[in-house]
Amino acid sequence: MAEEQGGFSADEKAAMKQRAEELRSTKGLKGAAKLARELEACMDAIDALTGIDSAVATTFHRIVSEEAPDLNPKTFYGFPAWADADGKVVMFVQPKSKFDTRYPTVNFDEHAKLDDGAMWPTSFAVVEVNDDVERALRELVARAVG
Repeated sequence: MAEEQGGFSADEKAAMKQRAEELRSTKGLKGAAKLARELEACMDAIDALTGIDSAVATTFHRIVSEEAPDLNPKTFYGFPAWADADGKVVMFVQPKSKFDTRYPTVNFDEHAKLDDGAMWPTSFAVVEVNDDVERALRELVARAVG
C-alpha cells in the first residue's frame, strides 16, 4: 500500500540503509586505506552471493579487473560495483536475490561511455554465464571505459 502512495518498499529502505553504511564505513579514510576497505566490501558482497548471482558477479569482477584495471571495486547500495578515480560508479551487478527478481543484471551508469545516438541500453539481464555472455560483457566493459 505504501508503494502506491509514493513510499519506499522495505527492500528499497534496506538498500538506502546499506548505502548509508557504505558511506560511513569509509568516512575519514583516504587513498590506499579507502580503496582497500572498498575492495574488501566488494569481495564480501560477491562472496555472499549464490547461484547465478555468484556466477555473474564473479565473472564480471574478473572481466573488469582484466579490461578496466583502473576502475576500483566497491559496493553501491550493497551491489558489487566498480568506480572511476573520482569514485563515480561506472558499472555494477544487481543480484536477482536483492529484490527477488527473475535474473541478475549487469548495469552501466552514466559515466560509462556507451552512448550511441538518442537511445542505448545500460542494463543487461544475464540468465547464464557462458562463452558468448563473457565475450559480450568483455566488449561492453572495454567500450564503457574506452
